[in-house]
Amino acid sequence: MDFQLPEELRMLKDQLRRFVDTQMIPVERETCEGQELKPEYRAKFESHIKQMGLWVMDVPAEFGGGDMSLLASVVVWQELARTIALPARGTSILGPNVRAILYSLEGEMKEKYLLPVLRGEKRACFAQTEPDAGSDPGSMRTTAVRHGDHYVINGTKRFISGAGKSDFMQLMAATDRSKGSKGGISCFLVDFDTPGVKLGARYNTMMGDQPWEIIFEDVKVPVSHRVGGEGEGFKLGQKWLGVGRVSHGARALGVAERCLELATSYAKQRVTFGKPLADRQGIQWMLADMYIELQAARLLVYNAACQIEAGVDARTDAYICKYYADEMAFKAADMCMQIHGGIGLTTDLPIEKFWRQQRSYRITEGASEVMKTVIARHVLKAY
Repeated sequence: MDFQLPEELRMLKDQLRRFVDTQMIPVERETCEGQELKPEYRAKFESHIKQMGLWVMDVPAEFGGGDMSLLASVVVWQELARTIALPARGTSILGPNVRAILYSLEGEMKEKYLLPVLRGEKRACFAQTEPDAGSDPGSMRTTAVRHGDHYVINGTKRFISGAGKSDFMQLMAATDRSKGSKGGISCFLVDFDTPGVKLGARYNTMMGDQPWEIIFEDVKVPVSHRVGGEGEGFKLGQKWLGVGRVSHGARALGVAERCLELATSYAKQRVTFGKPLADRQGIQWMLADMYIELQAARLLVYNAACQIEAGVDARTDAYICKYYADEMAFKAADMCMQIHGGIGLTTDLPIEKFWRQQRSYRITEGASEVMKTVIARHVLKAY
């Protein structure tokens, strides 16, 4: 079921499927050292990606990228998500990680930040979450107070992935707390070597990711380092977060499909009380649920990608696909583990890692409960 993908995307999907099945899955348990891809595997995987024409695939053509559509990106993300060969966060074999915010830069700022990131010379992270402001950015306590030609920033950010290896951050800070997320948050580019910026606690998570706390003490940032107008930060961030939510959905499709493959194969092989598990109704219904929900999620994700690509306001579509697909994939990983029984708990199989990673995605970049709340607002307004 391919949602009538254009022929070129069906061919791309098949090509990626072969690459993942033959080059990544056979070695997926040995490719990483902690959260870093080992150099030999990085070189190997990146070489294949470049041969397929997918290097910097989502970078605009004017900057030398592939300028691929969001739907094409979804196809790539979902196929790569079928393996645990890649780290969960912070590392990519598709090229430098460039958030959409940076493409709005001009002149000196473009030369200092965007172009070095595109060349792989600098790394950036996105700093929005705080101890008291995760899914509720309107409660942000990190403030940026203007004094003439600069801002003074104070506060703390938490759970910032990639902070330890970044050269600068895209920082969201409150310039008018009374307005909250509706005009009170601004975006700044802040170098990590700026006086007053320091890394705090590093958190060890069950997914293997190790996000950081960042502390700001009277940090002076030039007005020229503000991206967009004052109070436009949340609007800029939302543009990137919409695509991010679709990427969550795409990744969930890959996870669920691999879990369905594993569960079905094992159910056919494993014999208990004289019969294969596949002959038992309880197992059959679990497989049927996994398959049905995977097909439903695929339609939601592809639709959201097409809506965003068409330039329409697809925020609700992005919320829906993020919520449904992340919940669906965790359920798929959980049922896959249940069908495997004890062997599913071991690190010999990728199931436990899919389970841990997918559990985290029900919280990150918009918790499931927050997604349902904003979807409910849409329902109450529309009906």
